[in-house]
Amino acid sequence: MSDGDGAPEPEPAPPVPDAGSVPDRHDPFQALRHREFRSFLFGFQLLTIATQVQTAVLGWQVYALTGDPLSLGLVGLAEAVPFLALTLYGGHLADVRDRRRICILSQGMLTLTAVGLFALNLHGPVHSTLPLYAAQVLGGIARAFFRPANQALAADLVPREAYANASTWRSGLFHVAMVLGPAAGGLLIQTGYAVAYGVQAALMLLGSLFFFAVKSRPLPEVREAAGVAARLKEGIVFVFKEKVVLGALSLDLFAVLFGGAPALLPIFARDILNVGEVGYGWLRAAPALGSVVMSGTLAFLPPMQRAGRNLLVCVGLFGACWIAFALSRSYVLSLALLALSGAFDNVSVVLRSTLIQSFTPRELMGRVSAVNSFFIGSSNEVGAFESGVTARLLGTVASVFFGGVMTLVVVGMTAWRVPALRRLRQIR
Repeated sequence: MSDGDGAPEPEPAPPVPDAGSVPDRHDPFQALRHREFRSFLFGFQLLTIATQVQTAVLGWQVYALTGDPLSLGLVGLAEAVPFLALTLYGGHLADVRDRRRICILSQGMLTLTAVGLFALNLHGPVHSTLPLYAAQVLGGIARAFFRPANQALAADLVPREAYANASTWRSGLFHVAMVLGPAAGGLLIQTGYAVAYGVQAALMLLGSLFFFAVKSRPLPEVREAAGVAARLKEGIVFVFKEKVVLGALSLDLFAVLFGGAPALLPIFARDILNVGEVGYGWLRAAPALGSVVMSGTLAFLPPMQRAGRNLLVCVGLFGACWIAFALSRSYVLSLALLALSGAFDNVSVVLRSTLIQSFTPRELMGRVSAVNSFFIGSSNEVGAFESGVTARLLGTVASVFFGGVMTLVVVGMTAWRVPALRRLRQIR
């Protein structure tokens, strides 16, 4: 065809696709392309390795001194009480003070705690658990300020569209550290408690140096008229208004509260499976190993299309793994079940973290992260105490079996009471 003067008629331009219909190309390394986020991850991973070394060594040392399951529960309680008492205030500080500086100062306190444990064990065996519990109290105080600031700082280092990918990498490398830490702790116990705590202190000091490569970010504007109590209330009210976030946090709280059996692993290693210190280290590392595999899988997959359903199913399978672990008398089978429990738990960690970062305004991130930390602290540390008490009352195996069954009950109740979470599809 041509127009009136004989010139060829131009070809019609191809239609421009609607922007909403063009699928985004999934980039599994999206968050890692930000240099400061990489430094943040390295520092956090070293701190986690060091923390897990302490958890493994201190748990073994306490049970070796007492032979009492309740003493392992008290290890968790000693950390939980100061953590729960201070973490909401720590979230307030993370919204009004330099988050990077809070991370560095609280890491310094954790390093001093490790140095204290090293000095305590340097001149011979320790005969009392009281100084070990005191170290847990100091660690709980430091973590009450570190966790909210750390989670809020992580959200500052990547754009909002990279939150899901950043959460996946954080969870994956966190669980790599949780494999290396307990495994190293089991080996270091054989060299002596002083050496183990000395290595922990060195790792913590090295980890803190990476945070100096992260620049401080300007904080969101703060209403000067609002007092501390009012600002703390804002974070709590926000969580309780967002039913999907509240449902995910509650699911994690009660599921892990009843499934807090990792605190009892020294008993399984010494008295049930008879595998010694190295075997104990790998029992503690196995859940994290499963989490690493799951994190690597999630990083290379596009966002989940039925996130809520997957969350509920994975937490249910987490509980089922602990039921089977309680009945297992095979070391290999027990390792496999723990690894599977970690893989299923990792899905919960990634989805919960992504939900919080995606739904929360930046000016509330510190306080909402503190509420999240309050739930996590409750489930992990108070869960350890619950496991110690029920193991004293029911026996170790019955305690773990009961916890797994209660986890399944919690999943059913959450699916029934929070239909918005059950129907949640892709997190945007």
